[in-house]
Amino acid sequence: MKTNITLIGMPGAGKSTIGIILAKDLAYGFLDTDVLIQISQQKTLQDIVNESGYMVLRDIEEAELLKVNLKRHIIATGGSAVYSDAAMKHLAKESVIVFLDLDLEQIRKRIHNFDTRGIARSENQTIEDLFEERVTLYKKYADVTIDCRELDQDSLAFEIINKTKAFL
Repeated sequence: MKTNITLIGMPGAGKSTIGIILAKDLAYGFLDTDVLIQISQQKTLQDIVNESGYMVLRDIEEAELLKVNLKRHIIATGGSAVYSDAAMKHLAKESVIVFLDLDLEQIRKRIHNFDTRGIARSENQTIEDLFEERVTLYKKYADVTIDCRELDQDSLAFEIINKTKAFL
């Protein structure tokens, strides 16, 4: 049995927002790994990308994810967590991995700050390119995939709880 739920998905999919709701509903702790990175580095994600490049951000993210050793937590990962096979396998030891699946059109509507959000991507990579590249990885690592297109926050939380209870 696993004790955590780890949320993966595109930036703007709602991982942090839903994570907090799930933590309250389940009386679990909550960890946002983007915030963890910013605290450990004393910089915003965008500052890391600007100063050192997106691959350094991915390396930092992997190192931070490999340190995670929690029980009874909701873990909201950064959208690029799935680039690290080692980190995803580490998280999967104690977590049900839930992919918050949202279509590109809705991601576009939610992300107004694509160029300044601190997204680990190459300079010329568009949101479409990123979406295409990452969706395959999200599906690869997910134990559960939730279609988020028609769900409000409470319905989404209920759906996640319902679909993960067999693992927990």
